[in-house]
Amino acid sequence: MQNGDGETTPYSLFETREGWRRGGYRAFAATVMAGIAVIWGYRAAEIPAAGDPGRWPWIGIFISEILFGLYWILTLSLRWRLTYNFPFKDQLSLRYNDNQLPNVDIFVCTADPIIEPPVLVISTVLSAMAYDYPPEKLAIYLSDDGGSEFTFYALIEASNFSKHWLPFCRKFKVEPRSPEAYFSLDSALHNCSQEWIDMKKLFDEMKERINSVVEMGRVPKEIRDQNKGFSEWDNGVTKQNHQSIVKIIIGGKNHDNVDIDGCVLPKLVYMAREKRPQQPHHFKAGAMNALIRVSSEITNAPFILNLDCDMYSNNQDTIKELLCFFLDGKRSQDIAFVQFPQDFDNITKNKLYGLPDQVINEIELTGLGSYGTALYCGTGCFHRREALCGKKYSEDFNGSVHLDAQTNKEDPKTINELEEACKLLVDCNFENGSQWGKEMGLVYGCPVEDIVTGLTIQCRGWRSVYYNPKKRAFLGVAPISLDVSLVQFKRWSEGMFQIFLSKYCPFIYGHGKIKFGAQMGYCVYLLWAPLSLPALYYTTVPAICLLRGIPLFPEVTSLWAIPFAYVFVTKTCWSIVESITCGSTLKAWWNLQRMLLFRRTTAFFFSFIDTIIKQLGLSQTKFAVTAKVAAEDVSKRYEQEIIEFGSSDIMSTMIATLAMLNLFGFLLGIKNVAALDLEPFYKGLNKLILQALVCGLIVMANLPTYEALFVRKDKGRLPASVLFRSVVLALLPCLLFAY
Repeated sequence: MQNGDGETTPYSLFETREGWRRGGYRAFAATVMAGIAVIWGYRAAEIPAAGDPGRWPWIGIFISEILFGLYWILTLSLRWRLTYNFPFKDQLSLRYNDNQLPNVDIFVCTADPIIEPPVLVISTVLSAMAYDYPPEKLAIYLSDDGGSEFTFYALIEASNFSKHWLPFCRKFKVEPRSPEAYFSLDSALHNCSQEWIDMKKLFDEMKERINSVVEMGRVPKEIRDQNKGFSEWDNGVTKQNHQSIVKIIIGGKNHDNVDIDGCVLPKLVYMAREKRPQQPHHFKAGAMNALIRVSSEITNAPFILNLDCDMYSNNQDTIKELLCFFLDGKRSQDIAFVQFPQDFDNITKNKLYGLPDQVINEIELTGLGSYGTALYCGTGCFHRREALCGKKYSEDFNGSVHLDAQTNKEDPKTINELEEACKLLVDCNFENGSQWGKEMGLVYGCPVEDIVTGLTIQCRGWRSVYYNPKKRAFLGVAPISLDVSLVQFKRWSEGMFQIFLSKYCPFIYGHGKIKFGAQMGYCVYLLWAPLSLPALYYTTVPAICLLRGIPLFPEVTSLWAIPFAYVFVTKTCWSIVESITCGSTLKAWWNLQRMLLFRRTTAFFFSFIDTIIKQLGLSQTKFAVTAKVAAEDVSKRYEQEIIEFGSSDIMSTMIATLAMLNLFGFLLGIKNVAALDLEPFYKGLNKLILQALVCGLIVMANLPTYEALFVRKDKGRLPASVLFRSVVLALLPCLLFAY
């Protein structure tokens, strides 16, 4: 076996292997780079003379192509060297027995009981409790930033259900171990045994009780009287205004800590940090830092797994696989975290909204991880506590963990004393004057706190690992409507562009600390927002110039057309090959191209504008939680792979306007060329055919948009108000150029 430096290491717990694509990709990249250089040379040499109506559009498209080319150069870093990691959990079992395995704390974060229903949250919690791992060494912490008594009640119900669920999982080797996901599988797979029927009945009854309480809008008195923890909600708790709440639900000396088989249950802790309207709470970063402090007081496990509330465990062996990267000895001492890709269990065959992007998961994130700088993506990440808490890595750090007979931390305090001590750690004033959010824990001040935190950890000397197993470790819920998907990408791209403009810019903050290829790779994502500018130019100006017969590309019979055709065709073919080899269909690839067009011209553009406004100090960062549930008719259309527009917001108007502008440009432009008296039709078409091809491709990508504007009658169509606005806005430049 070989380590990351190519050295043979006997009895390793993991192995790193190089991918086979390197030589082929580098040859392809060299030819494309040559083609791009020729295009730049053509643009510079053929700039129209002053006074020519095509001069400024030409200069604009030249700048756009320079920006596209420079961005493409950044993407080379993600494919230059691919390495893949393979853990050997069987070897781990031979080296360490259960008593010697380290403690693991699992953090689950939720923020809103309406957008993130309690039933969804507890399914994730139960899947984490049911890992094939010594339960006395597991502790699950739920951070409820909504401070909801419904979430607390659901967690109590889950603790009771776990006494039956965990033995059931062990007995029947259940996978996945989220009850919601498991019981959604075809029941024939389980032969409808009596145990299966009984367990499903227990789960359905629990769901019914939880949903009934949520629908009532209050927890009934008889339930509140059964658990004194509900007294925390006696004083008018609201989502943005409540005191610290910490409750140890399973794991205390006075609690029932065993399941129906008499086996110990994992610790289960509910936490809602104090929130006051006048106090900054730093969104998810603040919640994670509060969890770090509370868990340090209760269990203080050396390793932390953090999950979003909708990202359930799909593999019972994940923890053991992860520990292979930390317990290998000499090769593990500098590893700070291991990141999994984000996968989803509600994806259609052809990935209607381009999620997950398998090329990013299989290739790009693998390439960035090859520099030892895997992205921290905020969920599905396994941390070394010391690195997450701000410790700098040095060569004399051996990274060892005391494993002998390690169990969860035993504290002499009573449960009440421990809970009260933890409350002090998560009040609004605890972090004042401290290094939390700066040098300790997750970094504050950015909507994508995960990315910037991972970068700061790596710049402290630590290495991170990207691990993409064949069996997906975690599965979440992807957006099933266009507006929710675009809002999600707007938040991500806005936060990442803020990082680029801050002191944490990889080319500045990471200089001399991480490899140059890693700095480039980070910027591929940090520059999503400004990438919208050349994208918008390419989707507007060629169409407008086509109306006037102003050529922006060489004649198709000219030799100058060859580099344009070569770069477009080869990049497209390579993109298709990458997508198909990563397991996507051809239609899924096309759906992704449509979504890239939508994202770059709407979500990325508005995130660019908002970031610039924030940089000028005119607004503050806001955090948007995307909905995890949808109406039945929306879900049905999603399963049929029909895009859910159904919104009259500015992004929907932008999509429709650009679609109409290119349709007008394509149809009227060809008509105007045919009407020219100065030269034969074929000669005029020869000048404009590449331009018409650009517009035609945009029109093809927008076929579902036209259908939503003119054909569809369901609720997912684009409203009449959007149709009116888009037609008026698209006709305006047409009329200006025509007259």
